Amino acid sequence: MKIAVASDHAGFELKSALSSWLLEMGHEVHDVGVFTEERADYPEFGAELGRLVAAGEGEVGVAVCGSGQGICMAANKIHGIRAAVIRTVEDAQLSRAHNDANVACFGGRVSDPTTAQEALAVFLSTTFEGGRHAARVDQLNSMI
Repeated sequence: MKIAVASDHAGFELKSALSSWLLEMGHEVHDVGVFTEERADYPEFGAELGRLVAAGEGEVGVAVCGSGQGICMAANKIHGIRAAVIRTVEDAQLSRAHNDANVACFGGRVSDPTTAQEALAVFLSTTFEGGRHAARVDQLNSMI
């Protein structure tokens, strides 16, 4: 699977760990930054990741900032993106199955790498259930 990844400085360490794991699992990783722990603003990187996923240059995205919230907000500004903050395996499963989330957002300051990896594995392996959830996702997709 082709996966876009991005972070700010506070998410750099977790993004790097998740990127390494994704590569080990055989995924193609497109990293849009950051590449150091030097201060950087999450809106730029969240939006860039969102643009890549919306354009189909990544099947899904993984975004990391300090809490996961800010970069999630930035990614969700891009039409076609349904980014979700993931704290647990259940968050990952439900965001994909019920909301067809296409970007998983983690907090480098609040998520340990093992839990984030487990949740990301579930995020990547869960498919959208459709059915009663499809109309809601269609409503999200029609918003400008």
